[in-house]
Amino acid sequence: MQRNKKLAKKKANRAKAAVAIAHRAQNDFSGRIPDGLGVKVWGPLDVERLNSCFRGALGPCCYYSSLTNTVFVGANANRAAAFEFSSGQSAKVPGTKVYQFARRGFPGTPYELERLYKYYANLHVPRRNHIVAYMLLSELKDFTQRCDVALHDRTMTLLCSDPGYRDLVNPMQGPEDLSYAEKRHIPSRFLRVKDDGVTALRVTRTPDPNVPFDLDQIARYALIFGRPGMENTWQGIAVDFAYRMHWRTLFGFALCRALCANSAGKTTLVRRMALVMARPGLYREAIDAFNKIYDEPFAPQYGPQLTITQVHVPDDK
Repeated sequence: MQRNKKLAKKKANRAKAAVAIAHRAQNDFSGRIPDGLGVKVWGPLDVERLNSCFRGALGPCCYYSSLTNTVFVGANANRAAAFEFSSGQSAKVPGTKVYQFARRGFPGTPYELERLYKYYANLHVPRRNHIVAYMLLSELKDFTQRCDVALHDRTMTLLCSDPGYRDLVNPMQGPEDLSYAEKRHIPSRFLRVKDDGVTALRVTRTPDPNVPFDLDQIARYALIFGRPGMENTWQGIAVDFAYRMHWRTLFGFALCRALCANSAGKTTLVRRMALVMARPGLYREAIDAFNKIYDEPFAPQYGPQLTITQVHVPDDK
């Protein structure tokens, strides 16, 4: 009798294990990668995975590592960004349960989503891991709700359609939890520390009109004082959710600012243009100098002709 019970228990365990294996086999693959978000070839086997950068749509609490296709959040994001910027090497992925369940930060398969959500829902996990799991799930859900349905993969579709993932309760309750979810809107290289140990911004000055194309200074000034995402008077600069600026739009903004009739930078631009016009043959001299240095001779690059005109708004508009 006792032996029959043991055999029945072993049989039930084998059946349960078989169901678990079948469930994982059915859900532990991402399926077709949707067009539009990009593909990242990863690993020694050159496996194609969804690019976790999401075209710059990640929020300021996230850091995307292009070296490992991994998303870090909160304090982990600050540490990973500082290490990769300073060393040029890939940051080590935290060895926590969160990144064991979701290997690239965001769950890439329905099976990873299920495991990460169960870990988040467990109130007995370490406080830090609980908050990190919530931040990853909520960031992925926010992006999924913002983007078009055609860009959803299997995981995103399940995250939005399954009622079990509908409500994500924020586990942060007090000031001590904010250190885990630290957000740094201004990169550390833009900060300096005074002699008294007080951190202060070094970018409070306005862009120098004598240097109309100092794009770094204009970008820092616009990020800190332009209030991106809120009502502001800055126009023409493309900024993503992580407060990264599109370089071409920034150059176009600086060019229009320098050519504006009321701009102090116009005097500098006109002065430099006059210096060039006062030296006939300067362009040919520059080409000759180029050809002496490089093997291939200089070839003119002709582009479209552009005309910049002043905007006129009719009185009835």
